[in-house]
Amino acid sequence: MLRLYDHLSSGNGYKCRWLLTQLGHPFQRVEMDIDRGETRTPEFLALNPNGRIPMLRLAPGDFLAESNAILRWLAEDTSFWPDNRRDKAAVLQWLFWEQYSHEPNIATARFWITHKVAMDPERIHALIAKRENGHAALKLMERHLTGRDWFVGQNATIADIALYAYTHVAEEGGFDLAPYPAIRDWLDRFAAQPNHIKITDAVGTPVSVADALTSERQGA
Repeated sequence: MLRLYDHLSSGNGYKCRWLLTQLGHPFQRVEMDIDRGETRTPEFLALNPNGRIPMLRLAPGDFLAESNAILRWLAEDTSFWPDNRRDKAAVLQWLFWEQYSHEPNIATARFWITHKVAMDPERIHALIAKRENGHAALKLMERHLTGRDWFVGQNATIADIALYAYTHVAEEGGFDLAPYPAIRDWLDRFAAQPNHIKITDAVGTPVSVADALTSERQGA
């Protein structure tokens, strides 16, 4: 069975949870306490040297990290991955952009606020910059979505999943979405899809960190 190493408030983890649920894949979910450094232990670093979640165990000893790579793997031969070569490239373009221009600004601002990170003068200055860059990303999304339902093609793809994850909670990072009507309509369309789950839904079969890492050591 697939096993997702996750953190419930993580948008990157939510991407994987959402698609696993949409596709009806049974999976185990391991809740990692990132505030207590559970992804930085020697046991976890042996599985993912980058020390981050999400990470998906495909089979004993076979681990795939990075949320958008996980989305791409899961989406193979599904409607969330286009058939058309040009559309495939467009989806990848949005995935790369999400991790470079969107997530580092919108997700980071949200993390600092929701995890109550100490805001010294240097971080306050950085937060101002991330808000500016985050709104620049939202404006680009607004222009692209004006007059269309989805980011690529006529159906939701993993580009939409990747961008929905942190956009729909952007207000938790101090981003007002009121000036972005096309984005708000797109968020509503996305959430209206069958089998939609919220970011707070702890789907999957729960497995403790200790039990999961023990079974990884044993190759089970």
